[in-house]
Amino acid sequence: MELVKKNIRMSRWKNQAAAQLTLDEDFIVPDTMEDMEQVVLDTGTVQLESSRPQGEKVVIRGKLDFKVLYRKEGGGLQSLGGSLPFEETVNVPGLSEHDFVNVSWELDDLNAGMINSRKMSIKALVTLRVQVETIYDAEAAADAAASGNGEELETLKEELDVAGIAVRKKDTYRVKENIPLSGSKPNMEKILWSEVRLAGTSSRPGDGSIHIDGELSVFVIYVSEGEDAPVQWLEESVPFSGELEVSGCREEMIPVVSLRLVHRDVEAKPDYDGEMRELELDAVIEADMRLYEEEKIGLLSDLYSTNREIIPETGEVCFDQILAKNLCKCRIGEKLEIGRRDRILQICHSQGAIKIDETEVREDALYIEGALEVQLLYMTDDDSQPIQSVTEAVPFRQAVEAKGIGEESICQISAGLDNLSAVMLGGSMVEIKAVINLDLLVLRPVCRQVITGVQVQPLDVEKLQKLPGIVGYIVQPGDSLWKIAKKFHTTVENIMDANGLTSDQISPGERLILVKEIAQG
Repeated sequence: MELVKKNIRMSRWKNQAAAQLTLDEDFIVPDTMEDMEQVVLDTGTVQLESSRPQGEKVVIRGKLDFKVLYRKEGGGLQSLGGSLPFEETVNVPGLSEHDFVNVSWELDDLNAGMINSRKMSIKALVTLRVQVETIYDAEAAADAAASGNGEELETLKEELDVAGIAVRKKDTYRVKENIPLSGSKPNMEKILWSEVRLAGTSSRPGDGSIHIDGELSVFVIYVSEGEDAPVQWLEESVPFSGELEVSGCREEMIPVVSLRLVHRDVEAKPDYDGEMRELELDAVIEADMRLYEEEKIGLLSDLYSTNREIIPETGEVCFDQILAKNLCKCRIGEKLEIGRRDRILQICHSQGAIKIDETEVREDALYIEGALEVQLLYMTDDDSQPIQSVTEAVPFRQAVEAKGIGEESICQISAGLDNLSAVMLGGSMVEIKAVINLDLLVLRPVCRQVITGVQVQPLDVEKLQKLPGIVGYIVQPGDSLWKIAKKFHTTVENIMDANGLTSDQISPGERLILVKEIAQG
């Protein structure tokens, strides 16, 4: 007898780990800048510089870049920025040197507070997430053939659905755009504050490329020309759409694409008339792309002979199956009362961040709980403090359907924010509306016994003689014709012929006549 063996190359989700990092540092206001009276806005982003596996640990180096907009003691606004470097070690049990390691981050909290007029404290809480995937090779029998000499052989084959990462790539996409001021806006003298954020992103695979699109939300506060000119602001959306070349990518693959801004710069520039009426946007988007491919693998799951003793040698292969890929939209609508003594005249700008707090597997769905943190920048009726900001949290709970999900399932969640708006309702009431996109990929880890070899021995005559030559049998739950045929030393074909069956499908309670077969050879 000859086994036809097949080499199986598989990728598996191996492990994941997370570590929370607390950053706390004091910063001195440079001598060239005026004293602080109040912090109005703060923002930050994490830049990962390197990740280096060391045994079962990953050493991550990076920095937190922050910006602060503050009110000067003499009136007016000014901004400053800086960086907090860090190095953190994350324990990842089972990590080996050949594994693929992916590191991501979340800025859970950032707080810039005044210590005195010349010193501020920057406190931040950063979560570092390490995801580990491994690729391994296994050899298993795909088929078996009788070697002749009268050898009779019965084989059972099965097809396994296997999901593996077919393509893994990181690339960048650059957006450069000139944004003109509207006719109602005065010329710019100096930019005090700028923010650029991703919104409404999507991706889809094609043959040899991945298409990405979305928009960049740009918000700028600037000083206009002229003495005692009021502070101005503008908000624009810049759509983008493009292709990233990805060798080996095909349209039917299942994408897991993470888009993140790694560079953003907004500068004032003169227009054709030489007036400072244009903003030059330069942004770089990093795309972390993983494309899963589902494949059917045919393997030999069992075999026996009616004139030989065949003893299979088995091993185990483990792989992932894609259980669900689902994009769910969670709509937020909440009325909030802003607890401020000053009266809100106008909302200038709103921005949001999604925080996922808990996930729970229940009833063929993943229940996700979290909060949408909304920061509002608004005008007040207090002439001494005309611009203020406040951050409010809007909780949400959403069930994302994933049929067959269990506690052992591996869930990858990507959250995005669309259509955030904040509208004044009068007094201190604000209505928040937004759409949260929850993109869920669920993998099911599966381990199977496979045949790696066989031992062929002469028929055990004594054992065979103990089996009845002909017997009536009532089908039991869990039975199949294959199991019955192997147990009673016959073949599926013989059982079907003897019982007039036209299909190999049987049900518990059916009565069968079984005739023992002893092939010659």
